[in-house]
Amino acid sequence: MADFASTLAQRQKQEKISRRIIFIVSILPLALIVAVTLALLARSWPILEQHSLWDLLSGTVWRPMKGQFGFLPFIAGTFWVTAVGVILAVPPCILTAIYLSEYAKPSTRTILKPLLDVLAAIPSVVYGVWGVIVIVPFVGDVLRPALSEQLGWIPLFASNQPTGYSILSGGIVLAVMIAPFIIAVTYEVLMTAPQDWRLGSLGIGATRWQTIRYIIFRQTLPGMIAGVVLGTSRAFGETMAVLMVVGNVPNLPSSIFDPAYPLPALIANNYGEMMSIPLYDAALLGAALILLVIVLIFNIASTLVLRRMLGRNWV
Repeated sequence: MADFASTLAQRQKQEKISRRIIFIVSILPLALIVAVTLALLARSWPILEQHSLWDLLSGTVWRPMKGQFGFLPFIAGTFWVTAVGVILAVPPCILTAIYLSEYAKPSTRTILKPLLDVLAAIPSVVYGVWGVIVIVPFVGDVLRPALSEQLGWIPLFASNQPTGYSILSGGIVLAVMIAPFIIAVTYEVLMTAPQDWRLGSLGIGATRWQTIRYIIFRQTLPGMIAGVVLGTSRAFGETMAVLMVVGNVPNLPSSIFDPAYPLPALIANNYGEMMSIPLYDAALLGAALILLVIVLIFNIASTLVLRRMLGRNWV
């Protein structure tokens, strides 16, 4: 009896130690986010002392030599390029995942799935070079003239840009880059749907598409949205490939054919140079802080929406 009590006490002690270790490991990501945020805030504090936060966020002029640091063109460029990339990527990614999970033969799935995974491992600079060589000329010589001629009366498609370095070029490259992540997550989510659901639906006379639309989609929608959120989060921070094709002009864009200057490109292009300019270092780290806050807000908002959907039994 004494041995049993001693063994039980030892196991309880080990479990308590294990629980503490797991808790510490679990809070490390949160601690890292807080540490990064505080570090960026501390380094960007000098510019916040010189300029109000509203002036920085709403300013449209970027002239570091004159002490003018308007972040609005860069924030707008970030949202423009990310939105175009996600809009272009999501429909084909979801259709591809549906095909792989519901229609493709096992042999076809065995071949295509690893090939899609390889796309995620290609360095972003390779995508950037591909964008400069292929996408930029295609947009400048084919898409811009065609869409401007047919839809030029819509401001979104109007163009005075003579080259293909534009938001659309950045969005296309970004869509190709985030596609493997969205496809992978959506495919895995669709595969979690029990086979009995499919067989039961087909057994009562539903078509394959009706089964997917009314049974599989309704049960896997939160997971599919999570895949889109993952891809969008990556799109916000993508730097090198977008930097090479988007034009890098600090103006407020009004068309998908306008050049833009996203926040990651601003930081990558300028950090480490011209640090002799007062507040320049603080301004660039402030841009990094703004980008971090945007991504955090987006992810938190997405999580709340998913929880609300589940709470209301929408799926």
